[in-house]
Amino acid sequence: MGWFGFGTALGIDLGTANVLVYQHGRGMVLREPAVVAVTRSEGKLVAIGEEARQMLGRTPGNIVAVSPLDAGVITNFSVATAMLRHIMDRLCGKGRLIHPDVAICIPCGATGVERRAMLDAAHEAGARRVYPLLAPVAAAIGAGLPVTAPQGNMVVDLGGGTTDIGVIALGGMVVGGAVRTGGATLDEMLTRHLRRAHNLLVGERMAEEVKLQIGSADRLDPELTMEVRGRDVMTGLPRTARISSEEVREVLAEPLTAICDGIRGVLRDTPPELAADIIDRGMVLSGGGALLRNIDRLVTRETGVPAFVAEQPMACVAIGAGRALENYPIMRRSLTDV
Repeated sequence: MGWFGFGTALGIDLGTANVLVYQHGRGMVLREPAVVAVTRSEGKLVAIGEEARQMLGRTPGNIVAVSPLDAGVITNFSVATAMLRHIMDRLCGKGRLIHPDVAICIPCGATGVERRAMLDAAHEAGARRVYPLLAPVAAAIGAGLPVTAPQGNMVVDLGGGTTDIGVIALGGMVVGGAVRTGGATLDEMLTRHLRRAHNLLVGERMAEEVKLQIGSADRLDPELTMEVRGRDVMTGLPRTARISSEEVREVLAEPLTAICDGIRGVLRDTPPELAADIIDRGMVLSGGGALLRNIDRLVTRETGVPAFVAEQPMACVAIGAGRALENYPIMRRSLTDV
């Protein structure tokens, strides 16, 4: 039953792009886009997750599809709370008598106010106890790294809105940093480029599709091409344009350089003993951004430290948060009941 008694435990990765949940005894139970559709006039909930994402750019005038988070922190408290309440109702039962204990992941760069907002939203949504856990620590646990050992472990969590970087030892984060660049930044850069270079207006979903299908951080063999569908800036009519993976790679170079600079900054601040461990063991890449082709090769080349993509990069943070709760006596140093 676990240390938390007769309740249940949820590890929640409340991200800019996706919400992932790990439930005690069941493992990964939910992965949905962090999108909510509400009515404009009353703010009434219409749809959540994939159903709401399908509405992006296609909603009638009285409905708006929004993401309640930006750069990994809450920007719309009421919508974020409604989304969390919906998740808890779905997993633990509506009108439940026993409320779940929740470990919620916090980005490294979150301010005290932003951190408080995430914890308050979980409480408002019906959590019994809420435990904040830094995203790199959760990612390290989810990736199966020996975080309680005295050796240094380095994790780079490439999320939708922010990249969190941490060096973990003895169950806590020794050095950390954050770069406000993530998957959403890459999509935005592609959207701007297609408009500027091809006079083509595309939506968020098409930009993401381009990134997933032909995007890469380093050279491909062979290089790829795809047709991009959008609206012509001049005529306003639908049109397609063919672009290559080399072109996409040039567009993504600037934000990826910013991420590598952030990693180098954390490495420079790492104590020599732990730095030696990291050189021997390498660093682990997690998050949706770790799925970009050859990003491990780019990070290795730019930092001089071997980089490896985690086994389940997108789920690492949620899995780690859930496992931290399941092993609370061992992980109490990283988890704080609030």
